[in-house]
Amino acid sequence: MPREIEFPDPLQIPVFDNHTHLDISREGEPIDVAAALREAARVGVTRVMQIGCDLPSARLTIGLVDEHPQILGGVALHPNDAPRLAASGRIAAAYDEIEEYAAHPRVRVVGETGLDFFRTGPEGRGVQEESFRWHIDLAKRLGKTLQIHDRDAHDDVLRVLDSERAPEKVVLHCFSGDVRFARECVDRGYHLSFAGPITFKSSQELRDALAVTPLDRVLVETDAPYLTPHPFRGATNAPVMLPLTVRRAAAVLGVSVPELCHQVNQTGERLYGSW
Repeated sequence: MPREIEFPDPLQIPVFDNHTHLDISREGEPIDVAAALREAARVGVTRVMQIGCDLPSARLTIGLVDEHPQILGGVALHPNDAPRLAASGRIAAAYDEIEEYAAHPRVRVVGETGLDFFRTGPEGRGVQEESFRWHIDLAKRLGKTLQIHDRDAHDDVLRVLDSERAPEKVVLHCFSGDVRFARECVDRGYHLSFAGPITFKSSQELRDALAVTPLDRVLVETDAPYLTPHPFRGATNAPVMLPLTVRRAAAVLGVSVPELCHQVNQTGERLYGSW
């Protein structure tokens, strides 16, 4: 994390980062994962869910979960990568490799998978949907939690989940919907994971969605290195910044920060098991 960014005040009850990318650096050098974990632990973020969403990052994720007891993992093919892999004739081999990694005992998530209608145009959406359906089936076959990437595709995400009979455990990562969509997800038994945008002045609609989400369906994440919370928006994000999001989420929900942390930890155990 850049030195000009101050560490947040430590949380009283340690919590975990539900979705981060320790393989993606915006500074030009690989991330020192051990140092990032030490920094996060100083502020009460003692565990992370590392997400590998292409083949190189999935391979790296397997190494990280083996090396660091603070890390559990998720693997998948990102929705925006699926059309490119299909066009090059490599998607079947990629599925085989992801399935192998997803069976690792410390990989507890299939994801991030889903639909992205912002970066992928109509010509690639059929392949995206096929890939999403494949990952849903994989999560069900392996008994893993499904983490979903949804950008500008709320209704279609629900349509596919409904038609495939979604897994028992589903998380909408970096939730970006409104109150209506939040309620539709909650009604289906899904969990919503909120990131730095809930701290942005312009994101009242997102805070309204959080406010109607039951406490036991709420998770918190960084999606680092992206979406750094206010007042450091635009800088490189890292798990150490999660307390800023946690505190804003607690205020929106009308609960104490320790109460939110306690519930997030309980929810994490239910979704992912113990670290």
